[in-house]
Amino acid sequence: MSGNIAHSERSHALLSASASKRWLTCTPSVRLEEQFPESTSVYAEEGTLAHEIAELKLRKQFTEPMGKSTFTRRLNKMKKHELFQDEMLRHTDTYLDYLKELTIGMPSLPYVAVEKRLNYSAYAPEGFGTVDCLIIGGETLYITDFKYGKGVAVDAEDNPQMKLYALGAYQEYGFLYPIKNVHLAIIQPRLDSISEYELSLKDLLAWGEEIKPIAKKAFNGEGEFVPGEHCKFCKAKAQCRARAEEFSALADFTALKPPLLSNEEVGQMLEKGQHIEAWIKALKEYALTEALKGNEIAGWKAVEGRGTRNYVDIDKAFDYLRVNGIDEAVLYERVPLTVPKLEKELGKKEYKSLLEDPGLVVKTSGKPTLAPAGDKRPAVTLNPDASEDFK
Repeated sequence: MSGNIAHSERSHALLSASASKRWLTCTPSVRLEEQFPESTSVYAEEGTLAHEIAELKLRKQFTEPMGKSTFTRRLNKMKKHELFQDEMLRHTDTYLDYLKELTIGMPSLPYVAVEKRLNYSAYAPEGFGTVDCLIIGGETLYITDFKYGKGVAVDAEDNPQMKLYALGAYQEYGFLYPIKNVHLAIIQPRLDSISEYELSLKDLLAWGEEIKPIAKKAFNGEGEFVPGEHCKFCKAKAQCRARAEEFSALADFTALKPPLLSNEEVGQMLEKGQHIEAWIKALKEYALTEALKGNEIAGWKAVEGRGTRNYVDIDKAFDYLRVNGIDEAVLYERVPLTVPKLEKELGKKEYKSLLEDPGLVVKTSGKPTLAPAGDKRPAVTLNPDASEDFK
């Protein structure tokens, strides 16, 4: 649940599974973060609520006999939450349907655990975390993760968070079940993304041994600071000196003699500067917070931003305008819903049957965009003869 870290570890481990990508790369970062207070956001709280709804549905389906009235009463309590949205019901159904499909074809009744706390301290000191759902069917251990965020699709392939959960699950259940294979799955319904990855138990255990010395360094706060994409959720991202030095290294290119950069140099500059926008945003947020506390940020200050205008009572305002001769047609716009918004209103199944299946919606290719060489999408080139058509 990378978009909902507060939910992943209800009592936080220092070497949490949700932050493992960061501490496996930048080992001293976890101790550095200890200087900063815990924080949350509306998005994290929204994700937590969606996970609680999913947990209720999974328990009813797999682990806890629950009458309809009990289920409805518990669900209605969650619906009263100020952040509840109807789409949470649809998206949690998508997650439940995936798990039902996964288990329905199994030759014997699988073992299922929901919101299971797992201990992987044999590989990372004092390490533990809570997996959304684990299933053991035959010789396969299934680790599944429901992500409610809609920022970026998360890949299950070699995902360290998922593999730590799998190590913890094997530690607990390996002596009870003949586990030989591991299946990892990340379900992100709001992005229409289901990512799956399989590996052997042998490979999982080998990876666990490989990360032991790295985890020990992280626990001790040792090693070098390594900035990168993993800085996104780090509490120290604004003030981290290593991150600042990474971007100041762009000055190295000022020594270049030719007036034009080569393609190789352009690639090097993009590599060094690809996260600079996010860094500047983090710096601004930190500086504003400090300025509002009354602390001085050299050369900057907090000021009142541009305000907004709103109706005191829109019905009274429009009635007054009509009485004073303003045509009602001037007061409203009739705008057709976009395809994504209409899909959200109808739901995926009804949208597909009413619009996609009859051929009333056409999907066009996306506009070419630049991505790192490691991106899984295939590279595209533009035929010079088709340049006008592309425009």
